[in-house]
Amino acid sequence: MTAIQRLDDYRQSGYESGHRFDLERRWAASLSLGFEVREDMKGSVGSKAVTRLTHRKHHGPLRVQRPFYPEGRNGCCHVYLLHPPGGLVSGDELRIDASVGKGAHVLLTTPAAAKLYKADSHGVAWDQHTRLQVANNGILEYLPQETLAFDGSKGEQTTTIELETGAKCIGWEILALGRPASNLPFVSGYLEQRFRLLMNGRPLWLERQLMDPAHPRFKGHWGQGGATVQATLWVVGLEDEAAALEELREILPANHRWAVTRRRGVVLLRYLGQERNEVWALCQQAWELLRPRLTGQPAMVPRIWLT
Repeated sequence: MTAIQRLDDYRQSGYESGHRFDLERRWAASLSLGFEVREDMKGSVGSKAVTRLTHRKHHGPLRVQRPFYPEGRNGCCHVYLLHPPGGLVSGDELRIDASVGKGAHVLLTTPAAAKLYKADSHGVAWDQHTRLQVANNGILEYLPQETLAFDGSKGEQTTTIELETGAKCIGWEILALGRPASNLPFVSGYLEQRFRLLMNGRPLWLERQLMDPAHPRFKGHWGQGGATVQATLWVVGLEDEAAALEELREILPANHRWAVTRRRGVVLLRYLGQERNEVWALCQQAWELLRPRLTGQPAMVPRIWLT
């Protein structure tokens, strides 16, 4: 058998890498994580249990190194999601699955902004799918750094959060379109974002958002309004939602670019503006206010945000 024949057989077997440059180009990566509460074997008698990373499986350039416990051995488990390429290009497909078990407390974040690069000459799209599950009495804080969409980027992002009764979750999605500082606005391309938040399989919040610069919605005051930065922060599991909303409205800097509301047990904070630094500061301050109400613990900023 010749080398060429062996290569053809390899491709036909379904193990082709996807490193190609036509309409079929593809490079998939996936990460699956599971967290459970375990007995603290190093602790004294009567000590609290500890959240452990009990399942970790990856394929391709998507992984975690190790969990951190900056809040103490029995505190929240901080984990950084690492994607060494740093961005998505045509044909990329990322899948992230994380499961938080009963009584576990996990904070997931990323070391840097994610980048969505311009599509190739064939217009091949990228995909990113995130699925988060939280069991009864589990707590998940999903706080990735912002996503930067370059002009001409094409792709779809989906986020699905599945909660059991008694589960708590807080998180955000921050998106910046184009690179205005470099005079490279988002004037072409197509992004679609889908969000599903479920409680015991029943929808609490479903959303689909299209960002197409060619559509009147993108610049119309009734839609995107020409804004280049947007964010959504959500929280589920607060004991007193009304008091939390009142605190946010009283303490956060007042302006017309953000608003907060609640519906069906979900508190939502929205931002639509032009400044990445402004939205990051807003979301971080909101998280610092909401976290003690949700978890009973003061906010501790992940150290990766400070590097």
